[in-house]
Amino acid sequence: MANITIRSLDDSVTRRLRVCASEHHRSMEEEVSIILREAVNGGRTGPRDLAKFTRECFVPLGGVVLELPPRCSMRKPPVLSYAGKMLAMDTNVASELTRPMPMPAVAAKLANTKYKSLT
Repeated sequence: MANITIRSLDDSVTRRLRVCASEHHRSMEEEVSIILREAVNGGRTGPRDLAKFTRECFVPLGGVVLELPPRCSMRKPPVLSYAGKMLAMDTNVASELTRPMPMPAVAAKLANTKYKSLT
């Protein structure tokens, strides 16, 4: 952050800044910083509204009319070749089964299930 030194500031201005800062429960430095920020940003303190900014840019040019694409029906859901045969397992079991030598208890648990393989 940059620092600014203001020389030869009137006592009345300093007094009013001190009062304004006190009313806003801020330091004089913070009050001056906010006043300068608002002056530079044209009175805005927060982020600018993108939609409003876009309208302000295009209204002087006559605006823009966009054609909306036609709506279509929803696509059909995919057909799953394993419908009704899905095996739900937690990620720890899945990662254990991908090891070269899975833990015997995990391998035995899978061997005792109805669906040993989904391939």
